[in-house]
Amino acid sequence: MKIIIVDDDCLVAGALKTILEVNEDVEVLDTGSDGKQACQLYEKYKPDVLLMDIRMKEMDGLEASEHILRKDPKANILLLTTFSDDEYIVKALRLGAKGYLLKQDYGSILPALRAVYSGQTVFGTEIISKIPDLLQGEKKFDYSSYDINEREFEIIELIANGYSNKEIAAELFLSEGTVRNYLSTILEKLQLRDRTQVAVFYYQHK
Repeated sequence: MKIIIVDDDCLVAGALKTILEVNEDVEVLDTGSDGKQACQLYEKYKPDVLLMDIRMKEMDGLEASEHILRKDPKANILLLTTFSDDEYIVKALRLGAKGYLLKQDYGSILPALRAVYSGQTVFGTEIISKIPDLLQGEKKFDYSSYDINEREFEIIELIANGYSNKEIAAELFLSEGTVRNYLSTILEKLQLRDRTQVAVFYYQHK
């Protein structure tokens, strides 16, 4: 697992590098100190996971995430902060960051990196408890901005509720082949890899 660490406190970046490189399966390719460097290092190395602080001078972690994810929607970005700021949590979710953890929770960083590397989305326990309330107060997500039509949205909802292709076909009076075609289109439009990510996307934007 190849990692880039970006934090404006060089002592924190160094400490994280030392902690992570104790593990044989982790290689820290480089470290940076602001969002601009994060963008440059990501472009240079294309790491498996970018571990990045949110609050930084010049360009912060959220701006850098937005820039990187615009170019590479499949980028794995795990954000770190000392503040469980509600606004940051919502922005991180909206941008498509794969995780958001508090720096104080050092013990969770390596498991979170491994989870993100394997395709999961992770948030610290203190943050997870806030997410439903935060998202409830948000405006309804506009799927039409992704060119998702009503039928595709119905299929997304059913996937999020655990329906198989066969069950979706029966529910919507479609053939399984048609459902598979819809799913392929949905994955392409949302730039996701599989139906599990479709479900995560749905709940992130609910």
